[in-house]
Amino acid sequence: MKKSKKAISIILTALLVTASLTGCGKKDSASGGDVFRIGVDQLVEHAALDASYKGFVDALAEAGYVDGEKITIDYQNAQGDQANANTIASKLVNDNDDLILAIATPASQAVANATKDIPILVTAVTDPAAAGLVASNEAPGGNVSGTSDLTPVKEQIDLLKQLVPDAKKIAILYCSSEVNSKIQADMAIEAATKLGIESEEATVSNTNEIQQVVESLIGKVDAIYAPTDNVIAKAMPTVSQVANANNLPIICGEEGMVDAGGLATYGIDYYELGKLTGKQAVKIIEGTATVAEMPIEYLSADQCKLSINEDVAAQLGIEIPSDLVEDKE
Repeated sequence: MKKSKKAISIILTALLVTASLTGCGKKDSASGGDVFRIGVDQLVEHAALDASYKGFVDALAEAGYVDGEKITIDYQNAQGDQANANTIASKLVNDNDDLILAIATPASQAVANATKDIPILVTAVTDPAAAGLVASNEAPGGNVSGTSDLTPVKEQIDLLKQLVPDAKKIAILYCSSEVNSKIQADMAIEAATKLGIESEEATVSNTNEIQQVVESLIGKVDAIYAPTDNVIAKAMPTVSQVANANNLPIICGEEGMVDAGGLATYGIDYYELGKLTGKQAVKIIEGTATVAEMPIEYLSADQCKLSINEDVAAQLGIEIPSDLVEDKE
């Protein structure tokens, strides 16, 4: 009888341990249900990426998934350091989150390299397939999907021609380590060539090189094109300070860069991009879709908008064409 009681005690202890381990993946909400855990790995703080994260959170809230109630969000920012992005990715995987949001290409690559099991949504990535994140943008096929921030590069170069009609040569300023930026640079070179504009690539490997590279362009080019590059976006105050002081207009990849001293852009709304990603997350939470079968999504053309920094235009002596004024309004 004693042996039998001991055996029962061992079995009960094992069951309790198993139950406690099973419960480690999710925490109980106040209502008694499971809380869906979302980890976030954002590469760096700047206007576009911050807006995409806000849009993501707002889309979840609009669908009834508020942080701290039905879901918990563990937001982490790598502060522009790839090693930090890798460390954050490992943390989120070790935490056994139910879903990971990766914001910007380098952060997305870090998370995708860290797990092949946890569902991952990416955003602010120009071309997920080219970045090696998915098998194809139409059919991802693995544990990664999300949204692309592919901007209308051709239209942005057309805008440059409208605002700086006498431009003969432009510099394309970007970070050489960002795959998304190289894709846009190639598109910009093609678009400029078709307009009869010569172009040269002006690349940096980190923020410390930016001022020197921009200064090296003075007297050599008539304008700068800066795509949606995270390093350049973060350092736009430096870029614009040097360029504007030397009468070099900057056409940018997104609105936040214009607000930081660029001349103009025709670009996507990163808040809306984040909301689009949030809607994808809702489908995953509710089990109505899987990342493997969820194609990469894009904002529609009517969600792009013209932004012009009128103070910079005045400083540079650039007259805004009347048709652009109407479009802006």
